Amino acid sequence: MKLCVTSNLSTQLLAGVLLAAFGMFAQSPVYGADLESLAARVQVLEDREDIRALILAYGTAHDNRDYRTFSELFAEAGEWVGGLGTAKGPAAIFELMDSTIGHNPQPNGSGTYHVMSNEQIVINGDLASATTKWIYVAPGDEGNPRWVFLGHYDDQFIRERGEWKFLRREAPADIPASE
Repeated sequence: MKLCVTSNLSTQLLAGVLLAAFGMFAQSPVYGADLESLAARVQVLEDREDIRALILAYGTAHDNRDYRTFSELFAEAGEWVGGLGTAKGPAAIFELMDSTIGHNPQPNGSGTYHVMSNEQIVINGDLASATTKWIYVAPGDEGNPRWVFLGHYDDQFIRERGEWKFLRREAPADIPASE
């Protein structure tokens, strides 16, 4: 029994010393700088994931022919540049997509798929840039998947009212469909 009391007393003493040391360490400027550095690195990771989600939401809205949602992914000064033309601002982007492809929301998809990969995202505060590879897949003659285009996106992003949006999205086709 005496051994348990001594052991318990030793544990309490050790815990007290560790807490005091941690308290002094937590107050040190070095520890504070480490916390700030860690917070900044975590913010970059969160921003990167938010931008990845934005990139995927673009593909989903496009494949679902939901050009209202699609256009809302762009900043107020956002610009879309691609084979269908160029438009600036969510309203103009919606009009371009509606007039060329047609706004016809299909929650289960239209049968086309945008496959995005190999994104390289660079964060710089409330601005960011990325290059992302894309493949546009559509049903072939017998319903089998057919690669239509392969390309890449050159993106600029902005954090607008706390949310990442496309500031400019260029969508060049690197390997266009065969004739």
